[in-house]
Amino acid sequence: MRARGDEGQAVPLMAGVLALAVAVLVGLVALGHLTDDRARAQTAADAAALAGAADGRGAAGAAAAENEGRIERYAVDGAEVEVTVRVGDARATSRAQREW
Repeated sequence: MRARGDEGQAVPLMAGVLALAVAVLVGLVALGHLTDDRARAQTAADAAALAGAADGRGAAGAAAAENEGRIERYAVDGAEVEVTVRVGDARATSRAQREW
């Protein structure tokens, strides 16, 4: 004999499992975009710092823009250039030494 009310329990359970799977997938995609932005921001910051050390702020801005970034901070301290660049939601900082 079957207990009454056990029928149809698989559908809500599967709906819950499917919702959880979709939520995990969305989270992984978002994490992938953030990781991609972070890597691109570091590349743009590195290029901007090297360009800034060699040719000044204008060159740093151009190098950042070529890498889909924009300079948030550019500082010169003696022979060192420090540049902070933003790409999407990610930010990265890089330093380079000027050659005299």
